[in-house]
Amino acid sequence: MEKQIVIGLICLVLTIATAAAIDKSPKAVEKWFKNLPYANPKTTKFHFYFHEIFGGDNQTAPIIAQANITAQSPTFFGMLRMFDNPLTVGPDPNSKQVGRAQGIHGSPSLSELALFFNFNFVFTNGPYNGSTVSVMGRVAESQEYRELSIIGGSGVFRLAKGVATGKTYFSNDKLVIVEYNLIIIHY
Repeated sequence: MEKQIVIGLICLVLTIATAAAIDKSPKAVEKWFKNLPYANPKTTKFHFYFHEIFGGDNQTAPIIAQANITAQSPTFFGMLRMFDNPLTVGPDPNSKQVGRAQGIHGSPSLSELALFFNFNFVFTNGPYNGSTVSVMGRVAESQEYRELSIIGGSGVFRLAKGVATGKTYFSNDKLVIVEYNLIIIHY
């Protein structure tokens, strides 16, 4: 009897672990799309902090290109940075990490401090581990709250759409911490 209980528990654990994983094979994705007309949209909200380090040994956002006029531009026009920034539950860089923000931003304006973003929030633990949310948009530094479009996703967030709202929590010449709130609609 004990062996049957143990075998039953092992089967249950394996079933739950298998169900929790998102199958990304072409056949599984095709099956997922076939069931999409019957799916109800879900709304997921996130709150976390984005830490971008511009200088020093632990730099997360190096300059990868700049225009010949960038150095003379008060808006850094033409500067591009590639970034791989930690996402944490709190503003302290040592708080629990939930993922990474990976992508690129550049300075697109000759007349105001602004950034154009194209990046992914990559979740690295918990129920969203391995899933991504794709973000794109332009933000002006003069705005208190900056809104970016959620234009897609992967894993749990297939066909995602929504809004990412950011507000600068802290900023100096080497570090920017941005508080993000996301509202994501997905299936």
